[in-house]
Amino acid sequence: MIRLVDVEKHYAGTGGAALDGVSLEVARGEVFGVIGQSGAGKSTLIRLINALEHPTNGRVEVDGTDIASLAPTALRVLRRRIGMIFQNFGLLSSRTVAANIAFPLKLADVPGADRDAKVAALLDRVGLTDHADKYPAQLSGGQKQRVGIARALATDPDVLLCDEATSALDPETTRQVLGLLRDLNRDLGLTIVLITHEMDVVRAVCDRVAVLERGRIVETGTVEHIFANGRHAATRRMLQSLSHREREGAVRSTAEG
Repeated sequence: MIRLVDVEKHYAGTGGAALDGVSLEVARGEVFGVIGQSGAGKSTLIRLINALEHPTNGRVEVDGTDIASLAPTALRVLRRRIGMIFQNFGLLSSRTVAANIAFPLKLADVPGADRDAKVAALLDRVGLTDHADKYPAQLSGGQKQRVGIARALATDPDVLLCDEATSALDPETTRQVLGLLRDLNRDLGLTIVLITHEMDVVRAVCDRVAVLERGRIVETGTVEHIFANGRHAATRRMLQSLSHREREGAVRSTAEG
């Protein structure tokens, strides 16, 4: 579903590469994690996938299409197939929950009655039907992220990009949001790319994972393989954030799953 081939990204005046020769493939319908510490290049990578940035060199494909080659109209159509949720939720504070979810539908010129029906279905899907008329300031962090997920699903995307989507949430709320993402992956066949710096997030929801360090992928594999056999120093540092018992549990639960 997603393919990056020898991708480099340079920013003027930085003196280095944000991404340096990155190649990876994300299969249709899988949950793929990209993990790395701050400054590793994770956010740059995800912005390349939805064409908010273009590579300096290399190729980024979504469903077989080189997105850098698309004309503006075709690019807008492609972006409707790529939903995105953010660490800081990105909600419009002056709009209700329902209006936030409806916003991309309005931009896509979906008729009012169809828009209302879609919003109602999405509110039900994320468990926020009773909160439709509330404003973001009246919601908890987990509720805000559920609104963000519903909004990202409004245009029926094939791909969902999650940029540190749980790092502002407490552990229990994180567990609930990750469970929702896994349900959406299973029920809708969504391909999910999840950017994170937390190994326990990868453990909970991902099928495969790539470890990013200083703009390069240093290790990739199934979650089970990385947890049991991670060899690169960057991988080992992040695994150290989990206790020995947690690592063993992750390997065992992944194998059983």
